[in-house]
Amino acid sequence: MSTRSLILERAAQMRRLFDRFRSSAALRPADDPAPGPLRGYALCGAPRSGSNYLCEILSSTGALGRPREYFNGAARRIHDDPAYPDDPHAQIQRILTMGATGNGIYGLKLFPGLFDTVAPHLKLTEALPNLHFVRLRRLDVLGQAMSWVRSIQTRQFRSTETAAGAPHYDGAAIQHYVGQVCQRNARWDMFFARTGIRPIELVYESVAGDPQSAADAIAAVLGLADRPRIEAGVVRLGVQRDAITDAWREHFHSEYGDRNYIDSATLLAEMT
Repeated sequence: MSTRSLILERAAQMRRLFDRFRSSAALRPADDPAPGPLRGYALCGAPRSGSNYLCEILSSTGALGRPREYFNGAARRIHDDPAYPDDPHAQIQRILTMGATGNGIYGLKLFPGLFDTVAPHLKLTEALPNLHFVRLRRLDVLGQAMSWVRSIQTRQFRSTETAAGAPHYDGAAIQHYVGQVCQRNARWDMFFARTGIRPIELVYESVAGDPQSAADAIAAVLGLADRPRIEAGVVRLGVQRDAITDAWREHFHSEYGDRNYIDSATLLAEMT
């Protein structure tokens, strides 16, 4: 059997398994939304774009899947399941089960690097049925880069985690990660331009101000007649910006803010 046939057969098996799972009243809580056709979305973004917060917002509705980095085995073993697999085909099965809500909607979070990891092994849009794309972008690129540097220094990637180190200003590192943010954004721009896909466009700053509208936009594309409501009480993540962020921003602009040249494309050349 060819690789493509094997992928399609595995996806079909998972759809049949999922159909049996969601049709079982014994396995589905009484207040779960009614089942529907298997469909879902990939939340496309870059690190430190607010994607964890958006994932919690969407998961809290109980009707918009449970988006996570399902192609990141190491992270899933830390946060969800110590036995989580690294095999992309097995990860597809997890997306269609643990990543789905009872109404047949699944969700996943996708960064360019994760896409790179699985693309040699499977065709994503064939393995995942009725896949839609959601694009999340953060307008404050410098803020995103500073957050990325700070998370690396402290090993604190979520507000619910305890920092394992102290943050310290590093202008060269911030400049590097400005380039990394722009590179990830450019790769998604290229992907959507090349494929003709028109994703749902979300901006982090708007999502933070009105998360319900973001959930409504995704629900509409997925064909939900009733807009699922966010349960704010189960959303644990909070904003990590503070006075250190403001001080770093001022320092960086004073050090790298020369307006008499344009940045080199070499900043975009390598992905780290």
